[in-house]
Amino acid sequence: MTRSRPARSTPTDFRAQIQRRKRLLREIGDGVAFIPTAPERLRNADTHFPYRFDSHFWYLTGFPEPEAVLVLVGGKPGRTILFCREKDLEREIWDGYRFGPKEAQKLFGVDEAYPISKLDSMAADLMGNREQAWYPLGLHADFDARITGWLKQVRARVRQGVTAPAGFADVRTLIDEMRLVKDRTELRTMQRAADISAEAHARAMATTQPGQLEYEVEAELLHTFRRHGAQAPAYASIVAGGGNACVLHYVTNNAVLHDGDLLLIDAGCELDGYASDITRTFPVNGRFSAVQRDCYELVLAAQDAAIKAVKPGAPFTAYHEAALKVLAQGMIDLKLLKGPVARVLETRDYQRFYMHRTGHWLGLDVHDVGSYSVDGKPRRLAPGQVLTVEPGLYIRPGKEVPKAFWNIGIRIEDDVLVTETGRDVLTAATPKTIAEIESVMAGG
Repeated sequence: MTRSRPARSTPTDFRAQIQRRKRLLREIGDGVAFIPTAPERLRNADTHFPYRFDSHFWYLTGFPEPEAVLVLVGGKPGRTILFCREKDLEREIWDGYRFGPKEAQKLFGVDEAYPISKLDSMAADLMGNREQAWYPLGLHADFDARITGWLKQVRARVRQGVTAPAGFADVRTLIDEMRLVKDRTELRTMQRAADISAEAHARAMATTQPGQLEYEVEAELLHTFRRHGAQAPAYASIVAGGGNACVLHYVTNNAVLHDGDLLLIDAGCELDGYASDITRTFPVNGRFSAVQRDCYELVLAAQDAAIKAVKPGAPFTAYHEAALKVLAQGMIDLKLLKGPVARVLETRDYQRFYMHRTGHWLGLDVHDVGSYSVDGKPRRLAPGQVLTVEPGLYIRPGKEVPKAFWNIGIRIEDDVLVTETGRDVLTAATPKTIAEIESVMAGG
């Protein structure tokens, strides 16, 4: 079986990546940084998993091939060097096109490019007389070993007046902070990914009916993702009917969908490396029952309160706290819990039915990089950050739970951009209100 890699659309220019590299060069000062891409992985025998580049490497290069390392040499003026596979017409017959160093240098805007086979012989020269070396510590054991080998080579030249780096640091700490605030290029891609995923969720709603299997609905999602150019799901899709929706990371997706049950779908596509992340919950038969309607409206109100709490300067925790207050009061109103609200929040009794945080950063990774606290305090939201807002309600059968509520699992999730004045819901095109959902499912 031949190795197939999903084709990826690449930008027509790489000005954004060039600017990111320049910023990182300023951060490392007189140091040197080595950023490898991800290795290829065998699935079984000689069959590979579809290749997916390392997110940090992609952020700085846009280069899609495996067996590549970006090196940034600090100082003035600074150098950007890409090591990649050589052109190989024989291998291209089997595995597809390779850029090669010459073409890569021209297209991707690096100062220099060399065959990856030359990295080991050149690395000691690049590392010598540098104050500090940066690389993703512990990411790949074999790359850690190579760094150690290069360091030994540098230290062996001490009598020649060559000094070794005084320290090593994780380059991801610098790149993570950069990735936390998205630039215009990233936001365009993320909006497109959100639009594709919104259409996929609407298609899933429109085609769902009792008696289907969960994976039949999942197929509609995958069809829409690929039809519009997304390379893959951003994560394993959750298509959970009935009580399966109360399993937060349910991915089996093989149960029958029953009339009268709700269906929770948590799915989003990955487009050119960037993730979308949407969850919608809707009735398999197209109409919410009275109890389902009450629970759904509660989660929707909690999400609305949380989204309104997303604004520049607000602590990251604020929107989770806003959702919790609404959910706690709603659980009391539905007689799932006993009040008052302050006690439910203090004792965390709400965790019986809502046990996760209300969101996370979103970007090249679905749970994107970037710390959630600074100096021991919640990070303040800033324009350009993208996060998910996803409150939920998960009601398993229990002695103290009215039977009408059993196996109701609801989550509503959107992707939200922090703007200069507030927020922008990137996934707003996805049907969300009860009226919108029932209309789509009725063929509206």
